Amino acid sequence: MTAFIRSGSMDRNIVIEACTRTQDDAGAEIETWAPVLPPCRAQLVQNSTKEFLRDFGAEYVENVVFRIRWTNVVTLDNRVTYDGLHYDIKELAEIGRRKGLELRCVVHK
Repeated sequence: MTAFIRSGSMDRNIVIEACTRTQDDAGAEIETWAPVLPPCRAQLVQNSTKEFLRDFGAEYVENVVFRIRWTNVVTLDNRVTYDGLHYDIKELAEIGRRKGLELRCVVHK
């Protein structure tokens, strides 16, 4: 079976960004996020909210899985911006033999 992503299912626009850190004149660290790729089309595979019990009580985590065309530029240090929210990339999974890339993300806090 050949793994591929249908173009028609890639109906979302996402931006993949990388962080650069610099210091201002006072020595405070400044984070700046800039795109590593032009905005790309993606398939939203999963969007769920899960509850986890922590020491301080319940915590809700929003999990999102995106599929994009293959690229070797994306790393776990990047983030995804989609629909006005920022998502930390927690896991990358190759689809087929470099046909696509699955980005498993959680909403940034």
